[in-house]
Amino acid sequence: MSRRTRIFIGVLLIYSAGIAFLLYRVVLDINPRYRESAEESLVDTTQLMASMVEQDVIAGAINPARLDPIFKSVYAREFSAQIYNLHKSRVELRAYVTDRNGRVLFDSLGRNQGADYSQWNDVTKSLAGLYGARTSRDVESDPRTSVMYVGAPIRWNNEIVGVVSLGKPVQSFGQFIEDARARTLWVGAGSAAALLLFTLILSVWLVRPFGLTADYIAWLRTQRGFHPVRMVRRAIVMVRGAFGEMRDALTGRNYVADYVQTFTHEIKSPLSAIRGAAELMQESSMPEAERERFLGNIAQETERIQQIVDRMMELTALETRRVLDRTEPVALGVLLREVADSAGTSAAARGITVQVDGPREDLGELYCDGDRFLLQQAVSNLLANAIDFSPDGAGVTLALRVASRNVVVTVRDHGAGIPDYAQSKVFEKFYSLARPHTLKKSTGLGLAFVKEITALHGGRIELTNAKGGGAIATLTLPLSYLARDTNRTVT
Repeated sequence: MSRRTRIFIGVLLIYSAGIAFLLYRVVLDINPRYRESAEESLVDTTQLMASMVEQDVIAGAINPARLDPIFKSVYAREFSAQIYNLHKSRVELRAYVTDRNGRVLFDSLGRNQGADYSQWNDVTKSLAGLYGARTSRDVESDPRTSVMYVGAPIRWNNEIVGVVSLGKPVQSFGQFIEDARARTLWVGAGSAAALLLFTLILSVWLVRPFGLTADYIAWLRTQRGFHPVRMVRRAIVMVRGAFGEMRDALTGRNYVADYVQTFTHEIKSPLSAIRGAAELMQESSMPEAERERFLGNIAQETERIQQIVDRMMELTALETRRVLDRTEPVALGVLLREVADSAGTSAAARGITVQVDGPREDLGELYCDGDRFLLQQAVSNLLANAIDFSPDGAGVTLALRVASRNVVVTVRDHGAGIPDYAQSKVFEKFYSLARPHTLKKSTGLGLAFVKEITALHGGRIELTNAKGGGAIATLTLPLSYLARDTNRTVT
């Protein structure tokens, strides 16, 4: 995983963590807000109830006789109230009255009359002239049976002679809490997703000069016929590319600065060699043979810089393209033989043979829709890489086969293979291994060039160690519909 990818993932994780923390705090705050609202209403009702009971206090003695028929009548009432998403059809308010010692004189549910409630917070504090409230469970093991109680003192001649306490089951407003939590989570998650989508749209339409849709339409114009599967697959590839561009934009990637930095690093060594040779050649006493050797070094290092510049320009041109300007059916068997013939001279100088294993005769020619020049460049780079890492007198094999709806090109050498530490870096720009026969590195741009060409053709490229030694490069490309429509297509 590259450093930029890790930075992008880190930014997303920080963003996600921030949204999650914000939602957590909001959701956590819903429950106390609803409880506050319910408790505030209970306070008003309890004070009203206390004033009503005080009307029946005689010589400091509380007479709650008239409360019993009132609550029986209230509990028996039939009504239907639709409160937004909540349907209410019965009264759930409960009440009890205690004397100055905390003994229950009246219980609206008729369960605890005569019980000692002096230990409860709502009774104890109300008898002391303070605000008293509590939340207790009817069934200790079941939190759904929690009831919120609020007490109010009953006074006679400025003396507290008892307490009236009203209770409301938490479950009655708990569904409001659950509904608010669900709505908050959905809104939060939807807002986060919308923000990410908005960022993606901005990156596609503002950061890119022509836009993702324009690229897709340009690609469609190069196609022959209507092929839904291929269109969907291409759309996914292009959206993935746009997501990569968004990642680069969010992480502050600057291609110009990036290339300047890497270019400066790569040409530092050849420039130092040229400078050193030039300084030594200024000495008049240098033998002619030494002078010729240093002139050769200068020419060699200059050529290396030229190769780096040329490859960087080619790679930069490819990276700015998202679709091919035009496509045509490319006969891959013919292309492989041409590439092998072109590389034959340099390979023969070291006794290396290049063999081409084409498709079976019953398959006929295999085609891939694409840019023939770029595909030839890609295969040439893979073959040159295989020859460079092959020992003298060895063989390199180019092979072509069909795999489902794809055509697969493989380039196999019999060298030392890829070291474990290099397997994840072979397609990185400027990463190169020393060639066994020269002990020198290349520009490190060849495989990166192949990777970009492969992506433009909707394929994939892999470079792995082969069984039995050596390395094998596997270039997988979509099989042309021209080939699929003939009788030579293999399923």
